[in-house]
Amino acid sequence: MSRADTRMKVFGAAMELIAEQGYSATTVEAIAERAGVAKGTVFYNFGSKEALFGALLEFSIGRLAEALAEAAVGETAVEKLDAVVLGQLRFFEQYGPFARVLLAEMGRTAWLDAVTQLRARALGVYAGVMREAVAAGEVRADLDVETAATAVFGMVLTVSIERRVLHPERPIEDTHATLADLLHGRLR
Repeated sequence: MSRADTRMKVFGAAMELIAEQGYSATTVEAIAERAGVAKGTVFYNFGSKEALFGALLEFSIGRLAEALAEAAVGETAVEKLDAVVLGQLRFFEQYGPFARVLLAEMGRTAWLDAVTQLRARALGVYAGVMREAVAAGEVRADLDVETAATAVFGMVLTVSIERRVLHPERPIEDTHATLADLLHGRLR
């Protein structure tokens, strides 16, 4: 198995365990066991539990930002915003443990770099599309884009988790339609 494959197995195991029991309760031993690798392999690849979690956040935030950027397609900025919301819903549908980890663990000051990266990369997609909507006159000119981007991202994150846990049978398109209706009413 290549080093990249090993890292992905460890990332997957760490994400699942941290989502299930929290960062503090998750041990390197448990991560190694779930990944099917030796404890030393985790330390060899990451150095420490903290470095593993930092690398995991960096990797996951990068994938999220790429997914949001790829989703930002539409004829108007508001259509792009709707597409980004749907892209975030789909991303968290596929990577549910990451959504739970973001909600539970990102408030820690130890992960300030990850929060900064999340703000710049993932929320930056939302902010960019919203700036475009303001410039095109599609939304209120006085919109605080940075706050709105954070609010929309957080709303979609929370709704994604709730949908997975409480309403897994609800089609993602129905959830998206409700969120789009809320956004359209408030942004204009």
